[in-house]
Amino acid sequence: MMKKIINTLVYLSTPLLVLSLLLVFFYAPEEKNQGIVQKIFYFHVASAFAMYAGFGLAGLFALLYLWRRQISDDCMSHAGATVGLVFCTMVLVSGPIWAKPVWGTWWTWDPRLTTTLLIWLIFFSCFLLRRFFGQNPKGKIAAAILTLFGLVDIPLIFLSVKLWRGIHPSVLGQEESMPVEMRITLIVSLISILVFFFVLYFLCYRFYQLKEEVEGGIS
Repeated sequence: MMKKIINTLVYLSTPLLVLSLLLVFFYAPEEKNQGIVQKIFYFHVASAFAMYAGFGLAGLFALLYLWRRQISDDCMSHAGATVGLVFCTMVLVSGPIWAKPVWGTWWTWDPRLTTTLLIWLIFFSCFLLRRFFGQNPKGKIAAAILTLFGLVDIPLIFLSVKLWRGIHPSVLGQEESMPVEMRITLIVSLISILVFFFVLYFLCYRFYQLKEEVEGGIS
């Protein structure tokens, strides 16, 4: 069943990713002030949504693990944290590349950038905890608790622009001001990255599940 799900998602993600690339570079117009560098926007925003999905799933299954103590829940949580961290890294890398020509600097301690870096540090700490404790159940419990703590930062990332008046632009609520070509490209990019996210998520889950079986975590 898992293999069928992964194969289906792979068959969906490949043409969607190709389509999104074609739309980004050949269909969506260049932004008149920022030029071609603005096209990073489509991957940057889509990666941010994939990051939220990964950390959200990590938090959901961390809560279930603390309640039920089932290894499968921990594997789901670990997979979400892993893939979420990958896309969080993509956000933190693509952001400065976009910011340099627009803001004139690679990095500024803008509230949204700072809170995004904070959540990266929190979830990276989860990996350090797991490495330190190994197969000790205390490590899984500690990682689950830290994962739930990290979820508190997600609404702060969303609201940071309004709460602290940062310079980072807010995408939500501004779609209507975009040309229709940009909106279509953004929607396709979001869908393609999210489908690709679930490919990575289920592959990662299966890897951690097999790892637990080999090491005796699952009977």
